[in-house]
Amino acid sequence: EDQLVESGGGLVQPGGSLNLTCVASGFAFDSVPMAWVRQAPGKGVEWVSAISTFGNLTYYADSVKGRFTISRKNAENTLNLQLNSLKTDDTAMYYCSKYYGMAPSAYVPTTQGTQVTVSL
Repeated sequence: EDQLVESGGGLVQPGGSLNLTCVASGFAFDSVPMAWVRQAPGKGVEWVSAISTFGNLTYYADSVKGRFTISRKNAENTLNLQLNSLKTDDTAMYYCSKYYGMAPSAYVPTTQGTQVTVSL
């Protein structure tokens, strides 16, 4: 059974940083492109970032480009998202997922996620 467990969220002031981690199990992590998506209260899912199988290709939504960095450690079955220069608009529940494309409708979060709250 595929399992993805996110952690690392928290409360941070605007301009602050967080590092999110996702630990994968139950599937061949090193053979699957991965992604991060987020969902703010009362809003739909937003695709945030994706990374290729070996980590050599990365993709970002315009809203986070230059501020967020996605990475992976296949030997440890972990996916990371470094969040820098955080804005209040980044407040959301963040989920990791296998990559299903850049369309938000392709993602239906079923994992616990990790909450990121950016506030003074």
